[in-house]
Amino acid sequence: MLARWEHYEHDADIGVRGFGTTQAEAFEQAATAMTAAVTDPLTVRPLEEIALGCEAPDKELLLAEWLNALVEEMATRRMLFSRFEVRVEGARLRARAWGEALDARRHRPAAEVKGATDTTLRVARHDDGWLAQTVIDI
Repeated sequence: MLARWEHYEHDADIGVRGFGTTQAEAFEQAATAMTAAVTDPLTVRPLEEIALGCEAPDKELLLAEWLNALVEEMATRRMLFSRFEVRVEGARLRARAWGEALDARRHRPAAEVKGATDTTLRVARHDDGWLAQTVIDI
């Protein structure tokens, strides 16, 4: 399975979906889909690296915690991220994200992500890989 991401419509919000050969790769792609709700990820240079971690009682809530940790970093650091490296070990996630400071003229943000929700939250094996999806509040 090729790693990829996509959006899907959901009322006034946006669904983000990541596909990958592993659960971690699907989480990385879901994060890219979240960035793509704000701007074209290709316009975000991976200049600065940050480390993130979270844990949750199940893989679905771990996806939401992961995306919400990114939203918090985006808000507090005023950054966008375009590259992700995720490791999932049971209920724990450790990750690195690379990005740069938000430049409104260059990035032309279309929306501000407020957080990941539990709406359509799903992490599961899919075809020959994994699917990670949820709706983000914008």
